[in-house]
Amino acid sequence: MLKVFADRGGTFTDIVAVTNNQAIIDKLSRHPERFLIVTLPNQQWIIVYKLLSENPEQYQDAAIQGIRDIIGISNNEPIPTEAIEVVKMGTTVATNALLERKGDRVVLLITKGFKDALRIGYQNRPNIFARQIILPTMLYEQVIEIDQRYDAHGNELIPVNIELAKSDLQAVYHTGIRSCAIVFMHSDRYPDHEQQIAQLAQQIGFTQISVSHQVSPLMKLVSRGDTTVVDAYLTPILRRYVNQIASQLPRVKLMFMKSDGGLVAAQQFQGKDSILSGPAGGIVGAVQTSKRAGFELVITFDMGGTSTDVAHFKGEYERQLDSEIAGARMRVPVLAINTIAAGGGSILFFDGSSYRVGPKSAGSNPGPACYRRGGPLAVTDANVMLGKIHPQYFPSVFGIDGNLPLDKDTVIQQFRQLAEEIQAATLNYCTPEQVAAGFMAIAVENMANAIKKISLQRGYDVSQYVLCCFGGAGGQVACLIADTLGMKKIFLHPYAGVLSAYGMGLADVRAIREAGVEQPLAQTLIPKLHKLMEYLETQARTEIDEVRSQVEIIRKVNLKYQGTNSTLTVNFTDEVAVMRQDFEAEHKSRYGFIQLEKTLIVESASVEVIQKMETPEEPLISRTRPIDEAPASVETVRMFSTDRWHDTPVYRREDLQPEDSINGPAIVVEKISTIVVEPNWEAKLTERNHLILQRLRD
Repeated sequence: MLKVFADRGGTFTDIVAVTNNQAIIDKLSRHPERFLIVTLPNQQWIIVYKLLSENPEQYQDAAIQGIRDIIGISNNEPIPTEAIEVVKMGTTVATNALLERKGDRVVLLITKGFKDALRIGYQNRPNIFARQIILPTMLYEQVIEIDQRYDAHGNELIPVNIELAKSDLQAVYHTGIRSCAIVFMHSDRYPDHEQQIAQLAQQIGFTQISVSHQVSPLMKLVSRGDTTVVDAYLTPILRRYVNQIASQLPRVKLMFMKSDGGLVAAQQFQGKDSILSGPAGGIVGAVQTSKRAGFELVITFDMGGTSTDVAHFKGEYERQLDSEIAGARMRVPVLAINTIAAGGGSILFFDGSSYRVGPKSAGSNPGPACYRRGGPLAVTDANVMLGKIHPQYFPSVFGIDGNLPLDKDTVIQQFRQLAEEIQAATLNYCTPEQVAAGFMAIAVENMANAIKKISLQRGYDVSQYVLCCFGGAGGQVACLIADTLGMKKIFLHPYAGVLSAYGMGLADVRAIREAGVEQPLAQTLIPKLHKLMEYLETQARTEIDEVRSQVEIIRKVNLKYQGTNSTLTVNFTDEVAVMRQDFEAEHKSRYGFIQLEKTLIVESASVEVIQKMETPEEPLISRTRPIDEAPASVETVRMFSTDRWHDTPVYRREDLQPEDSINGPAIVVEKISTIVVEPNWEAKLTERNHLILQRLRD
């Protein structure tokens, strides 16, 4: 049987498969340059495979093509689905649709008098000195105002005008819109009117009906409305993608990763849950593998081709309720991931006076200059120029036929040209490698700032944490990032280059349900909260296939000081004093003060039901070389670091054995990524095949 875990990223699609089929392994072993195969106990193997996400001349969908390549069948043969046990995927389909504004056409139905509520928003001024405010484009195309109204206590002030609503909806339906978002005042508590309109929309023939009391059952019309619109905008696109995958994998159990770090069955995957689908797999992979390695305090650092994602872990997954992604506001629980537009494909350019890195990316088509598709200089090219990436250790998947190595010559030529341009403009002489190092310093600073935002700015001391680096480009800059932040330890898993895909296989099925409370925290409220939690648990369990295994239940409340807007999440207990204490400790750490005289408000409550899944085992490796015999390098190359060239040994990861120790500068190459050990760093391999980089004292 074959289990497939896939992550479709912006540049590469990563696939990790677990199989017990000897025939597949025999076939793939003939192509060691394309497939990494790891032997597990009990006659099982792990297969690691990477391919470009977009390659229209070769295939329609990268994940399906990856499955075909692993099984070894051509594009026109049907996939033998009886051989596949499960496919778990993360996808950027919805994220890309949101970034590029290519979702479905949506009509917004909102209480009369609030037509512009979502457009007006909260009047935030993220850039306080901007003289011209450019509002994000709204995701809905038309608005219908519905004549209806409940007050805040559930009294019906105006019943729904069904006839008028029907004719308005019919008119919109005739313009070709098939997706609607229904958002009424106070409907998080009193949903009757929304249900009536949803029924009407269904009768008329709308195929996607997102209703706010189901999508985001919390107070605040604007954020509830925004979330509902995002859901209506993205779910149809997602549904088409899921159906396209499912049609090629009939009768295969298909699961998707949600933004909250949990898996869900394909038919229950919704637009609002899909925005951070890929990055969430990376966080799960990083956290679970770090725990196996014995680390409890983790900063996860995922550097891919298009962007870098960072997150903070201190014993449990951190989630945030309010987030803004690509100009769209949402109020659903998502993993607290800070994303910046800096990756291997981030474009480098000189604007006449200063070096710039990103935010635009070369993507996978055309890709960086070294990809042989006429692309611009990017971060990956800077590493080629600095001798940190060498074509002979990089997959030969470039050029028109997808079989050529990276093009180093064009990189050197373009950096020479750029150095001349910079000299002409600034009269400063820099060598091409100094120019490349300058761009890298800016990229590293940008990424380090993203980590500061989730750690130092929230009261955490990062020098006590391990930096878990992964993603195709993570190992190339790991030491530089750690040096910038004063971190002493870096953890690199053997599957670090495809950890987002591996994370799909380590994830559990999770279902989260929340509901608004908006009442003062007092002992008298506890029985009501218990009742609400039981209701939420029952709802969440409908998403879980409980027959298979035990479930774990986590109950939390979001608390805030009366008159404020910032909530903090604490574990729910029967003791009010304990919850208050937890809140105050978190508040003191985050903001530096507490307000003892203020009443605490329970803004909302949430219940998470977790169903544990079987996860792949990781074999222990043993040492066969004498303890005093150092690993042999394959060659010595020149690498530019700390403003000079170094003769740098190159080691293959598979040649290293437990207890081996390598002092920087050195390069460790793997089939799926490159690890640069900078000067003053030491790399050690453990019996779990984990590479731990440690800072040496200067």
